[in-house]
Amino acid sequence: MNTTTTNQSEQKTVLLSKKGMKELRKSIAQLEHDRQSIRRSLRESDKTSNHDDRFERSERLQRLETLESELVEKQQALVRAKLIPSKRTRMKVAIGSVVDLIDQSGRIIRYTIVDSIEANPSDGRISALSPLGSTLLGKTVQDIVEWGNGLQRSSFQLVKIT
Repeated sequence: MNTTTTNQSEQKTVLLSKKGMKELRKSIAQLEHDRQSIRRSLRESDKTSNHDDRFERSERLQRLETLESELVEKQQALVRAKLIPSKRTRMKVAIGSVVDLIDQSGRIIRYTIVDSIEANPSDGRISALSPLGSTLLGKTVQDIVEWGNGLQRSSFQLVKIT
């Protein structure tokens, strides 16, 4: 077996919601578009030779390298991506679960547990690897969930899993 090639089955599967899959594809398309734009501008800058233009060319090359690295990473994630199964047990929190929590003041908070690549806390999607997300995994309705840093801890009651 060639050690330089990575076995596809050894790579971690990324579970994404439909929204996450759509956003990943959109992000890849945008990166591909940006890559084409930078390549075009580099071809045009090949025709110039003054110092300022060479400096700008160097910056574009650096941006292209960063962009291509990000693009490869996202393309690999898309290859490993699978949609979160829609029919699964709703008894325990897992990736793809939507959970309703009640905080100590009686306020209801809703989160969707997602893979890290899809996480966006401001949109209510938290990573299963985050402190709260990892604490929620495997919990059932009525469980008390405590999390936080060493200085401040929060307590929630899990009231609904969908």
